[in-house]
Amino acid sequence: MSDVPALLPVEEARARILERCAPLPTEWVSGDEALGRALAEDVLARRTLPPWDNSAMDGYAVRAEDLRGPLPVRLAVGETVFAGRLPVRELTPGTCARIMTGAPLPQGADAVVMRERTRAIAGADTVEILEAVAPGNFIRPRGEDAREGDVLARRGTPLGIPELGLLWAQGVTSVPVPRRPRVAVLSTGDELCRADDPPEGRIVDTNAPALALAVRRAGGLPTMLGIARDTQEAVQEALARTDGFDVVLTSAGVSVGDHDFVKAALEALGVEQHFWRVAIKPGKPLVVGQRGPTLFFGLPGNPTSSLVTFELFVRPALRRLLGLEDVEPPRVSGRLEGRLTKHPGLAHFVRVTATWRAGELWAKPLGTQTSGVLRSASAATHLLHFPRESSSLTDGSHVELLPLSWVA
Repeated sequence: MSDVPALLPVEEARARILERCAPLPTEWVSGDEALGRALAEDVLARRTLPPWDNSAMDGYAVRAEDLRGPLPVRLAVGETVFAGRLPVRELTPGTCARIMTGAPLPQGADAVVMRERTRAIAGADTVEILEAVAPGNFIRPRGEDAREGDVLARRGTPLGIPELGLLWAQGVTSVPVPRRPRVAVLSTGDELCRADDPPEGRIVDTNAPALALAVRRAGGLPTMLGIARDTQEAVQEALARTDGFDVVLTSAGVSVGDHDFVKAALEALGVEQHFWRVAIKPGKPLVVGQRGPTLFFGLPGNPTSSLVTFELFVRPALRRLLGLEDVEPPRVSGRLEGRLTKHPGLAHFVRVTATWRAGELWAKPLGTQTSGVLRSASAATHLLHFPRESSSLTDGSHVELLPLSWVA
């Protein structure tokens, strides 16, 4: 493998890609459309939340100083305060108010005693308090969540469900975020046909629809360009229709075979090649280039290779275009069940099923690692990173696992 030293390590390849990715232009969208993108501007709080001190428990609002004497202490119940209603009476010495979770505290109250620590007196508007509490007990203070004018969420904040809930609570119904990446997806190969075509000696193209789904799950807007036949002219003609896209994905045609025309077609169209071939398995014959603002990814043709290279390189790029900073594939620690061996030189990303046992995540390699077999991709829960310089991993070894985004 004399060519291996010239191959690009996976980390350097990903870094080169991300250097060329910047958040796309801003658009204003509804909260549900913003999910998974990052804020393009700071958002200020419009409201103080909660707008008043309120009870964190069902119980009784009290003056803590009334509970300093011998227990139990008997207090008169002045009113019942429900969530969504304002109290009408101020607490005076020797009085309390029955209160529900979330209800505003009456004026004069400085603590709440949970209902379980009280005893009602039958037929009387009084209650016995069975424990003393300090001021602030079971009170959620005004402005605990946000104060009007404060920075509620900063530019670059990833918008997940809790963040959007925070915005909705402020009455914010539309937010500025980078627009979604427009992604063209092209398959190449004389051997391919669509799923609804008669095969007649061909195989169904699974790469384009699978990659389109992966793009959509990563936050992009995919457009499938069909299948280009194995001539440079056909591939070049298909790629010439990608103006206006932010990212172009091709599958197959990027190795050194007689019918591998993607690299030549990209060059003829003026695409600057950033690199070709990465020190990984599966997925070594990856080509990445750029023309203007458009990024081109020439992915391998084997179905699992195309999905793995999407996970390692394309998905991080799409996340960066969406304004997200933390775009590296997530990693968790685990242990290897079994043994793995390889020649040094390529980092292997081994498909595994991982399960929890005795508080540790144990990863078992699937029976086949052939890159043309989709069944092992469908059974995998993680990719196990078998480092480039390593030649063996023994049973029980500590390993790095990458959770797969394509797992439902």
